[in-house]
Amino acid sequence: MLLLCRFYRRGAAKPQKITRYISMCNVANCSNLERKCAEVITVPVNRVPPINQKHDGDLSQDHQSDVLAKCVKENVWKPSPNMALHNMGGYFKKLSKFRLTSLVVITAMSGYAMAPAPFELNTFLSCSLGTFLVSAAANAINQYHEVPFDSQMSRTKNRVLVTGQLTPLDSIAFAFVSATAGISLLYFGVNGLTATLGATNLILYTSVYTPLKRISILNTWVGSLVGAIPPLMGWASCAGHLDASSFLLAGVLFAWQFPHFNALSWNLRPDYSRAGYRMMSVTNPALCRRTTLSYTAALTILSAAAPLLNVTNNWFALESFPLNAYFCYLGKFGFNYCA
Repeated sequence: MLLLCRFYRRGAAKPQKITRYISMCNVANCSNLERKCAEVITVPVNRVPPINQKHDGDLSQDHQSDVLAKCVKENVWKPSPNMALHNMGGYFKKLSKFRLTSLVVITAMSGYAMAPAPFELNTFLSCSLGTFLVSAAANAINQYHEVPFDSQMSRTKNRVLVTGQLTPLDSIAFAFVSATAGISLLYFGVNGLTATLGATNLILYTSVYTPLKRISILNTWVGSLVGAIPPLMGWASCAGHLDASSFLLAGVLFAWQFPHFNALSWNLRPDYSRAGYRMMSVTNPALCRRTTLSYTAALTILSAAAPLLNVTNNWFALESFPLNAYFCYLGKFGFNYCA
């Protein structure tokens, strides 16, 4: 038997015993293929050094001392979470859901680019950075509320709050600073309308959508509304107002959320069910299919209507029709292949 002991700064933890098997050629007078080793040494729990045996069966005391000194040095206790400064940037990047937030910023940029007004670099950059900060704050608050549920899902069990890489206080502090800076930048660097849209989206995502996920399938509609607001923010940043054309862009993002999220949640039904989330794919699969097809058809209609509102030209309607038709086909029959 080997006696294993984990070393910390202030002493040693309770020893644990494991059985080590060594081959017949290392033990004298062994009649079986394998046998237990009778020697006992003390080593850290995560490193078991090889046992060097002399012909007389005695372990080298010098070897034991060298192994213990090396292992204790390498296994210095560190607090959890690890607050080393060189790690914090990566942790906060994960907390903000950097890739998702970047996609939100791109939708805001698209709204700015399509608005019928002159391009101004200062307002464009202020809108982009402000949208990024507000979205990052919303994601941080969302993860703060969902730690117990994220820990039950394979897709989210490695998030920084679940694993203890950041504390809840870190999350709230990050969200407060990001939200304050983002909304202030939108208000003073762009205009009040854009700041109002950003603050509204922050409240919708953190105070309505997040708790509603465990109450009703209506959470999908609220989440789609959250995804539809960033193009309005970009449009308002450039033009200073909203009109029918801007709401068509928002309608495209709103409709797209349903086939996107329903397809995602369909393959994650066991996870969502285990965590207690009320998703259409879990509670009403038939409605999930119908909703996906309906809003995919709505995307086709909105794309055809875009030239009528001078958002694009007629070529866009013609070029997008084959893609939207295939999208409708997937919305109708795609679930059959994933059932």
